[in-house]
Amino acid sequence: MTAASATGLLTMFAVDMIDMYFLTLLGEQELAAAVGYAGTLIFFLVSVSIGLQIALGALVARSEGTDRRDLARRYCTSALLFNALVSSVISAFAWFNLQPLLEVLGATGPTLEYAVTYAGILLPNMPILVLGMSMAAGVRAVGDARRSMWATVLGSLVNAALDPLFIFTFGWGLEGAAWASVVARCVVFVVAWWAISSVHKLPCRISLREFIADIRPIMGIAAPAVLTNLATPISNSFVLKTMSQFGDSAVAGAAIMGRITPVAFAGIFALSGAVGPIVGQNAGAGLYDRVRATLAGALAFNALYVLVVWLILGICAEGIVRAFSASDTAAELILFYSYFLAGTFALNGCLFVANASFNNLRHPHWATCFNFGRAVLGTMPAVYFGAQWFGPRGVMAGEAIGSMVFGLAALVGVFVLVRRLERDQGPIAVSPLSDPKIVGLETEREPPV
Repeated sequence: MTAASATGLLTMFAVDMIDMYFLTLLGEQELAAAVGYAGTLIFFLVSVSIGLQIALGALVARSEGTDRRDLARRYCTSALLFNALVSSVISAFAWFNLQPLLEVLGATGPTLEYAVTYAGILLPNMPILVLGMSMAAGVRAVGDARRSMWATVLGSLVNAALDPLFIFTFGWGLEGAAWASVVARCVVFVVAWWAISSVHKLPCRISLREFIADIRPIMGIAAPAVLTNLATPISNSFVLKTMSQFGDSAVAGAAIMGRITPVAFAGIFALSGAVGPIVGQNAGAGLYDRVRATLAGALAFNALYVLVVWLILGICAEGIVRAFSASDTAAELILFYSYFLAGTFALNGCLFVANASFNNLRHPHWATCFNFGRAVLGTMPAVYFGAQWFGPRGVMAGEAIGSMVFGLAALVGVFVLVRRLERDQGPIAVSPLSDPKIVGLETEREPPV
C-alpha cells in the first residue's frame, strides 16, 4: 500500500519541483516567490479536499471491513457528490477574492501580479482535482493502491511533458505552468473515475433522501478532518507572512524547499494514506492486534526512511542550490534545512500516521486537536520568536520545532486509543445511520453492532 501510494505521490511532487525548476530558468526570482504565495493559498483548498476524501475513504474502508459493499457503494456516491458541491463553493469564493487573499499572505508588486495570474488559472479547476483525489481515496479504501497510484502517475507524467512545451516552446511562462497543471488534473480525474466505476463499481444510484441522510456520517468525519488539515496551511500562511518581511529571496528559498521536501519525503506522505484503510478495515473487524502491528511497522518505516533522506539531502545540498540558481538568503535557507532540519520530519511522520489512525478509528477530533495544537501552540510561537532572534533561519527552525512535541504526543495518544477501543468497544460500527430502518436502504442484513 505504501509503495504504490509513494510512487504516485513521488511523481506528483517531482513534477511540482520540476515546475519550480523550469520557472527559475526564466531568471526572475519573483516567479518562484509568486508560486510560493499562490501555492500557499491553493494549499488551503487542497487541505479541505483532503479532509473530504478522508471521510470517503474511512466510510468505505469500514464498510468493506464489515462486509457491507452495499454501504460502501452508497457512502462513496454520497461523499463524491458532497465533495463536488463543497469544493465548487470554496473555489468560487477564493477566485472572486483572489487578490485580497494573496495580499494578506504578504504578496506585493510584480510578485502579487504573477501570483494572481497563476492562481487565477488553477482555482476554477479545483473541483476536478478534489473529485480526482476523492475517487483515488475510494480506490485505496478497498485495497487497490495500484490503480489509485496510476491515476496520479499518469497525471504527473502529462504535466511533466506539457511543462516545457507550454513554458518555453509556446512562450507562456508562468501561465504555461498553470495550464499544464490543469490538463494533468483532468487526466487524474478520468483515470480515477475509470478505476472506481468500471473496475470496482462503487458509485451507484442514490435518492435525495439517502444523500441527505448520509451527510451526517460524512460530516462526522469530514468536519474534524478538514479542521485537522486546515491547521497546516494556517501555520504555513503564518510562516510565509513572517518570512516575507525578509524579502523575496527568503520567500523564494522557502518556496523551493517547499517543493523539494514533498519529493524527498513522499514515502512518509504515502505512509499515512496507506495506514488509514488498513487500520479502518481491521478495526471494523475487531482485529486490534493487527491495528497495533500496522502502527508499529509504519513507525519503524518512518524512522528509517527519514534517516536515509536526511543523509541524501545533506550530500546533495550544494547541488540543489546550483540547480535552482538560488543565491543570497535563498541559498542559505536551502543549505540550513538540508544539513540541520530535515531529520525533524520523522516527528511529522509520527503525527501523520497517528492522525490517519484517529480518522479511521472514529476519533477524528483527536487529530484535529493535535494538528491545531502543533500549529497554534507549537509552530506560531516558535516561528515568531525564531524570526525575532535569528532571522529567516529562525523562521524555518521554528516551523520544524513546532511539530516535535505534538508528534510525540500524538504517537502516545494513538496507542492509548487503540487499547481503550479494544477493551471497551470491540468492532467499530459503521454508523448508526447505516441502519436500513433509519435511511430506507434495502438490504436483508442488519449492520453489525
